[in-house]
Amino acid sequence: MAANGSLRGRPYHRPDTLQVSPSPASLTPLSTPLSMSSQGTQTPDRSPSPLDTMPAQWQPQLKRKQSSPMMPPFMVSAPGKVIVYGEHAVVHGKAAIAAAISLRSYLLVSFLSKSHRTVTLRFPDIQLEHTWDLDDLPWDAFSAKSKKKYYYDLVTSLDPDLLTALQPHIATVSPKVPEASRKIHHASATSFLYLFLSLASRKTPPCVYTLRSTIPIGAGLGSSASIAVCLSTALLLQIRALAGPHPDQPPRECETQIERINRWAYVGEMCIHGNPSGVDNTVASGGKAVLFQRTQLDKSPTVTPIWNFPELPLLLVNTRQSRSTKVEVAKVATLRRKHPVIAENILDAIGQITESAHTLLTSPGFDPTSPASLEHLGELVTMNHGLLVALGVSHPKLERIRELIDHTGIGWTKLTGAGGGGCAITILKPQAPVQNGNGVNHDTSSSSEYESSEETDSCSASIISSGTKLKHKILDSLEVKLENEGFEKFETTLAGDGVGVLWPAVLHNGNEEEGGEEIDQEKFLRAEGTAGIERLVGVQSSRKSRQRDVREGWRFWRPWETDVL
Repeated sequence: MAANGSLRGRPYHRPDTLQVSPSPASLTPLSTPLSMSSQGTQTPDRSPSPLDTMPAQWQPQLKRKQSSPMMPPFMVSAPGKVIVYGEHAVVHGKAAIAAAISLRSYLLVSFLSKSHRTVTLRFPDIQLEHTWDLDDLPWDAFSAKSKKKYYYDLVTSLDPDLLTALQPHIATVSPKVPEASRKIHHASATSFLYLFLSLASRKTPPCVYTLRSTIPIGAGLGSSASIAVCLSTALLLQIRALAGPHPDQPPRECETQIERINRWAYVGEMCIHGNPSGVDNTVASGGKAVLFQRTQLDKSPTVTPIWNFPELPLLLVNTRQSRSTKVEVAKVATLRRKHPVIAENILDAIGQITESAHTLLTSPGFDPTSPASLEHLGELVTMNHGLLVALGVSHPKLERIRELIDHTGIGWTKLTGAGGGGCAITILKPQAPVQNGNGVNHDTSSSSEYESSEETDSCSASIISSGTKLKHKILDSLEVKLENEGFEKFETTLAGDGVGVLWPAVLHNGNEEEGGEEIDQEKFLRAEGTAGIERLVGVQSSRKSRQRDVREGWRFWRPWETDVL
């Protein structure tokens, strides 16, 4: 994505595309009253402290001076991603399409009184919690004239001197946990501190950054990129370097804000993965879908947004089978060396599937509500999986998932990502299949069968329909079968929103609290699993109507709304 607002067909971090955006003072992202320090960091306006109203007999017992009241907490959320078409072929120069999913990471930023002088990172899903003294952090190293970066800068590599300066502060993280977990904790802490010290300042108010995620970790769904986008967005919001999001924001301005977030999320990804493709953080920032292609290994991929990719109900099943992307990529390389002509034809065919999908999605007459369009996309999914099987990157567990889902006739299924384990995705058909007396499923995608449905109007109006009772019954039965065989099933949505902001962290519907339901740390940490987190923050099951997918309060940068809708 380019900072000049033109996203289509351009490498997402080309230095020569950068245009310096307006200074933070010219932007108006937040309605919360804030004042700016000389270094661009938020500080709260002065108002009477809670200590001022305490009984006099209590005040002498307090051994610290009075502090400013806390600013209200706020929340940021970003999606995971799946590769819809083109995995493995993309390694060999073909195009691929990746799209956002509604499984998301959530970051709650809570402010402490000034006297604390600490910053805390809490990530209970991986049992990580650590607190640093703000005054002990290596601010001098990060603010040195030759090292200092600003919110509008393009950073394409990590500074080894800054990484060295971080090491004493990373070494103290999780010293007593097993080595495998400690490596994950250290990578996460490095990503957080590198971003924090690059974007914040010595005058940054004390904070607690609490992360929760509904994205399975290590399953090829972009969980680390989603977290990096949340951290990037939160820090940019704190220094008031983002405009919006708001409903009347022009698409070009939306794209500029997304690009700013994306650039710094890429820095966070480099801290974890070394040399990431940048695709995961691009999808997590902007949402919807992208076409990406790397024709030369020494150059960045070309990333083209597909803003009109329709939101589709998606079934995602985690095999819980560990896999190695490196091993699966090596399998294809070996096959290509042994059978060059055949392997190349398979890779070419996968590339053609991606091109066919992209041509349909970007054609002038594309109708995202058309059952024929959905069938076209679904058939490409099925063919893509068959070609990946031919490359040898599937797994018995992935084939078992496909067998169970295909038997129901409820959608089109393929593996996603490197294969060898990981996850399978199924684009659900808008209508449940009809079973004959022998229990055999028949497709009901013809127009006459649509018209005979008890939910004809909703299904013909949109392929994002919630489905019939029969469809729900099939999904419930399928869930039991999948869980009995050790698989994990998620009902999610494909190609939805990118990064979102809840400022302050208060939800205004679906609750009984006067003035809205405030999301504090206690509630956030107490939420159990995916269902608990989604219930708290307002994300509903894909079976709900689209209008209820996001509770009031969340705001998103949506550059596609003016261009497409």
